[in-house]
Amino acid sequence: MKQRTVLVVLFDGVQSLDVSGPMEVFAGASRFPEVSYELRTASLDGAPVRSSSGLTLVPDSSLADAGPAHILLVPGGQGTRDPGSALVDWLREHAPHAERLVSVCTGALLLAEAGQLDGHRVTTHWTLCDHLARTYPAVEVDPEPIFVRDGRLATSAGVTAGIDLALALVEEDHGRDVALTVARHLVVFLRRPGNQAQFSAQLSAQTARREPLREVQHWITEHPGDNLSVEALAARVRLSPRHFARAFRAETGMTPGRYVDLVRLEQARRLLEDTSDGVAGISRVCGYGTPEAMRRAFVKALGTAPAEYRRRFSHRPAGEPVDRPRPTESVTLPPSLTELPH
Repeated sequence: MKQRTVLVVLFDGVQSLDVSGPMEVFAGASRFPEVSYELRTASLDGAPVRSSSGLTLVPDSSLADAGPAHILLVPGGQGTRDPGSALVDWLREHAPHAERLVSVCTGALLLAEAGQLDGHRVTTHWTLCDHLARTYPAVEVDPEPIFVRDGRLATSAGVTAGIDLALALVEEDHGRDVALTVARHLVVFLRRPGNQAQFSAQLSAQTARREPLREVQHWITEHPGDNLSVEALAARVRLSPRHFARAFRAETGMTPGRYVDLVRLEQARRLLEDTSDGVAGISRVCGYGTPEAMRRAFVKALGTAPAEYRRRFSHRPAGEPVDRPRPTESVTLPPSLTELPH
């Protein structure tokens, strides 16, 4: 059995959930007899650190005494905004030697400052993607996915996305059954695909200032299956298509077509999750017209077809575990998990 050391870097202003979420995943997996993750935490000088929420975290050691790690995990938090040079220097020297280099949320800023993200595709919390791209032009920043894998490098979006990424690493190391059991114990999905969007259409677009444009936004959300061409939407607010498109983009931050695409995708996802309606019917209701058009939209945006998306995320009847194994699958919980309180 290969033992993998996971070293989590601590610093003042760290986001505590970025630390505890992935650690709970690796610790849960280690309850299986055939799995072994040795979890370590370390701060620069070995002293306790204060998280962004005020929690005091006591590390196992200083970074100098931590030793080599298979997985070097750098969490995010307010402390990444103005890191000390000593921490960045340590990362610059030691990060290249880790078998896997992982960041959660704004931990990507620390790795970028240490020169570890140059030439790689990465993500971080959506509010800082533009900042990361502007400050470090050699880094390819993708603001959409909840996590990105690029060779030995893995980066995730905000907070809970670190759990998704840790589950993906456990699944890669020890298979679906182990990761599935951990996910069920933590009451999370196994697992949101890495390229699932970080936020909904309504969150990713600004709300228009002018009431007529806000009403158009609401109309699109309530009528995804209608004719939502620029011409049709412009007619609703009595503007020329060109004037409408320009005004909509100026006030919402995206084109009408992009907003319509996001709303339709979100509505289709909800119907796949919450209903047993067929794909053909959902494609019509959501404005795709045909199942093939909907399939292409899902593959482009989420990297998965509608049928596979439903298999992963369909809501179960009350009382049934999330993502329960199919009849051909067998998952046995180790005693240490079955004994834990529910």
